[in-house]
Amino acid sequence: MKNPLFIAFVALVGLLPLASPPEFWITLANYIGLYSIVAIGLVLLTGVGGMTSFGQAAFVGIGSYTTAYLTSAYGMDPWLTLLVGIALSALAAFILGAITMPLSGHYLPLGTIAWGLALYYLFGNLESLGKYDGISGIEPISLFGKPLASGTQMYYLIWLIVVVVIVISANLLNSRPGRAIRALKGGAVMAESMGVNTARMKTVVFVYAAVIAGISGWLYAHLQRAVNPSPFSINIGIEYLFMAVIGGAGYIWGAIVGATVLTVLKDQLQGILPALFGGSGNYEMIVFGILLVVLLQTAPDGIWPYIRKRFPQKRSVNAPDHAEALAMRIKPKAGSDLLQVIEARKQFGGLVALNNLSFSVKAGEIVGLIGPNGAGKSTMFNLVTGVLPPTSGKILFRNEPIGNLRSRQIAGLGVARTFQHVKLLPTMTVLENVAIGAHLRGQAGVARSLVCANRHDEAALLHEAARQLERVGLGDCMYEEAGSLALGQQRILEIARALCCDPLLLLLDEPAAGLRYLEKQALAALLKKLKSEGMSVLIVEHDMDFVMNLTDRLVVMEFGTKIAEGLPAEIQQNPAVLEAYLGGIDE
Repeated sequence: MKNPLFIAFVALVGLLPLASPPEFWITLANYIGLYSIVAIGLVLLTGVGGMTSFGQAAFVGIGSYTTAYLTSAYGMDPWLTLLVGIALSALAAFILGAITMPLSGHYLPLGTIAWGLALYYLFGNLESLGKYDGISGIEPISLFGKPLASGTQMYYLIWLIVVVVIVISANLLNSRPGRAIRALKGGAVMAESMGVNTARMKTVVFVYAAVIAGISGWLYAHLQRAVNPSPFSINIGIEYLFMAVIGGAGYIWGAIVGATVLTVLKDQLQGILPALFGGSGNYEMIVFGILLVVLLQTAPDGIWPYIRKRFPQKRSVNAPDHAEALAMRIKPKAGSDLLQVIEARKQFGGLVALNNLSFSVKAGEIVGLIGPNGAGKSTMFNLVTGVLPPTSGKILFRNEPIGNLRSRQIAGLGVARTFQHVKLLPTMTVLENVAIGAHLRGQAGVARSLVCANRHDEAALLHEAARQLERVGLGDCMYEEAGSLALGQQRILEIARALCCDPLLLLLDEPAAGLRYLEKQALAALLKKLKSEGMSVLIVEHDMDFVMNLTDRLVVMEFGTKIAEGLPAEIQQNPAVLEAYLGGIDE
């Protein structure tokens, strides 16, 4: 990391103990470091991946109790217990994730609440773990033969690990699997259509957050030299989530800010509020709740975005000028069968959305799918791309059935799509959004990405994304945030993303909507060029002038049924089509 902010942060952390602050401030800094590690995991899980967990304190507890028990009962070296704690945290997260991640909605938050409560009471009731009294007399960590017995000695180890976690987390986010993780928040339909195994990526980020929480727990046990269940309760799990949200749930640096603000505020309030209200109690939780409500109203993205504006931003992802070209699919022979829809039917209860629809798309052909609103065109797209399974009938791609395949499997065969309602990640750059489309063409996984051993793979993917952006006329916008583009440009961005998949069949859902006349002309020229290169296009469009001058054939739908098929000139004169669009023909 060559970011000036990061360098300044490392320098500040390194020099702080040399300023000889009181031991209290070193202790506070140690806790900020421990909490920051957990909060960074929640940033990736919640702010980036869009999943909410209240159970991170339980994973901290696994790391703490593992090292406390193994060092006390068996005299095991703390560095070995770290590996055991990481393995147990990963295993527990994998099992919990495998159960809850394929589900949607509230299942993950509820599952993590149940998990946090179960672990808390387990720690408190096991005789071997000292029940609610816990385990004391834990041996200190030794580094190069020197025991780290004091807070000041532990300080550098804690903050070294914080720095490492910041670096590897940033490496992960700025990589092929990182973009897949970020795509999760944009919706599973978009991510899966780009070839992302969403269930797997959810589990990956959940396990990653659990592992670094377990590392924080290991450090905590050897800093305190004692553990008991109290620091691993569901209340503490909620505090970790507060830290991520208050600091800025979408930003790694937000985790550091949130951990600092809440730790310092909690320490001060624990002294002030009991004296103010009389008696003892967790009054600070009331203040935290009020603070969170106010913050969500005034700064829903957290504190860090406000701080970030004051620092010059260096791009974390750049397209290389040169890179090895990605392998491309061999296009099928022009005129050969590519997509065949045979008597496709889709029912939602008693509603028939598609009624025994049949049509085909041949290699090197542009086919238009038109009809009034509600005709079932987007439903047809969803059947072809695996978003929905057909109720009956067959869908063949290159003479192989694909009706029961998942979206990512169909994407792997060479089918790419855009969406009627644009689906992109607004805070990511245009370049990164488009690079998601090349997910299946990359090889580097999570492990290589964490240690930045994916440079060759990343260069090829980003170069391909830049090439497709130049191809569609968005080359000048590649480093802008995607959310800042006009709607028409966002639709073109989706086409570039789909082209990154290297498709044989490109499905475009109303691509000309929001485009000006010259932009439509440029889009038509691009699609004709793609056709000349052997690509097939199935297009849904309401702009009749655009589609009539572009397509080789048209399929017309009404109420889920095909009412006409033929050349554009024939369709323009077809009485059934005129009646569907105009409500009838005067005699």
